[in-house]
Amino acid sequence: MRGSFLKSSFPAPNITVFKPHTPVAVPGFHDEQIPYLTELMRQFVVTDNQSVVWFYTPMALPLLQELNPSLVVYDCMDELAAFKNPPKQMLQRERALLKIADLVFTGGPSLYRAKRDRHPAVYCFPSIVDVAHFGQTLDRHNEHPSHHTIASPRLGYYGVIDERIDMELIGSIADAHPEWQVVLVGPVVKIDPATLPCRHNIHYLGQQPYKVLPQFLAGWNVCLLPFALNESTRFISPTKTLEYMAAELPIVGTPVTDVVELYGEAVSIANSSPAFIKACETALLTTPEEHKLKILKMRDMISATSWDITAEEMHELMESAMAKKKPLAGPIPKSVQGDRACHDLHEPFPVENQKCIIIGAGPTGLSAAYHLDEETLLLDKKFHCGWMVPLYRG
Repeated sequence: MRGSFLKSSFPAPNITVFKPHTPVAVPGFHDEQIPYLTELMRQFVVTDNQSVVWFYTPMALPLLQELNPSLVVYDCMDELAAFKNPPKQMLQRERALLKIADLVFTGGPSLYRAKRDRHPAVYCFPSIVDVAHFGQTLDRHNEHPSHHTIASPRLGYYGVIDERIDMELIGSIADAHPEWQVVLVGPVVKIDPATLPCRHNIHYLGQQPYKVLPQFLAGWNVCLLPFALNESTRFISPTKTLEYMAAELPIVGTPVTDVVELYGEAVSIANSSPAFIKACETALLTTPEEHKLKILKMRDMISATSWDITAEEMHELMESAMAKKKPLAGPIPKSVQGDRACHDLHEPFPVENQKCIIIGAGPTGLSAAYHLDEETLLLDKKFHCGWMVPLYRG
């Protein structure tokens, strides 16, 4: 379509990254972008039934109608519907994706417990760290140039600054110790920047490239996990925790479930603002010798993680899932290729023991089927579900 194009890059052998550009000025997978993304996908779509489709967000589900995959994976890294101002179609599309997906991976134990009863093949794969990259932090002289004008001690956080961050806590830390410098690296998203605490010792450095994050860590004395305890943080499993550990710096955090469960022995957990400030005071006064015990725990936790092991385990699960899938009974008409919610029309489908049968797979019929339980049969005389609208469109 006019005004849309794909920017490609090749970060590693056998990997091609396509970055779509559309004239729609909204982030993420919003329905206004779907027609443009669909058109762009047709430039490299694979139709040989050998591809694997990997979803990070249910909002991308309408794009599946352009594909004919051998496997569908839902990699659930966050409970996106719990974030501030989620798209209204998020929950509906996640329900549909959970019915379609062959495998579901979750980024932490909290998400695993939330999804395990909603799909027969849910597996937990907690975060992993690029040790070589973040190990650069161990050279404490490799500081980011922005630190040249910021005194020490420095207490730092990097990541998105949104409703998940307890900005009142940040203000309390700065007020309790005006001599401390609180460094916040990351974009401000979904909250009004005017509501952020403004102090002489709070420094907002904006979004920074991944490659320079070790330089920020090298200049910090304490790493912060200042998460608010609300619905949006109920299932988070912050990847930065392991990255902080690779830097072997003291870490202070709030009692987010996954942080406590996975990393509580290495992170100082504080249940209130006074306790958080006290933990930061203790961290700054801790001698290198006293910190060594936590460093050993950090190293043990990091050594228990591996990109290679995780990739191998995921690959084995994917191969097993593909081996169990029933091969198609013959070529599917192009009009239904990719329509994984529709049954294979080459063989009869039993209608016994169905609690509900919906006649007509148009937009209303599809919506009704998604909201009913799994013992629902959706029938239509046409080859393509959804008629003239994209499948799964909310």
